[in-house]
Amino acid sequence: MTLHRACALSELPDEGAIGVEVAGVPVAVVRAEGELFALHDVCSHEEVPLSEGEIYDHTVECWLHGSCFDLRTGKPTGPPATKPVAVYPVTVDGGDVYVGLPD
Repeated sequence: MTLHRACALSELPDEGAIGVEVAGVPVAVVRAEGELFALHDVCSHEEVPLSEGEIYDHTVECWLHGSCFDLRTGKPTGPPATKPVAVYPVTVDGGDVYVGLPD
């Protein structure tokens, strides 16, 4: 795993997500209930950005068909999605958010 800078912490909303590209990988960086999460920014059901969805109760809801994914595990919490999305470790250092991607 290699850490890559994803964004400045100040770029994140108090509660919500932004989509960034990290080392060629689309990543949704999410702040929810004071915690930071990172997950693959493409819904496993339809190829749309999860970062454009609503964040609530430690889930992100895909805006297209309503699939929800657990921010901690990437697993769908309801249909129509049945496949999880990848989650990535997050670290904050000096006001910057870093995401760990597989080598």
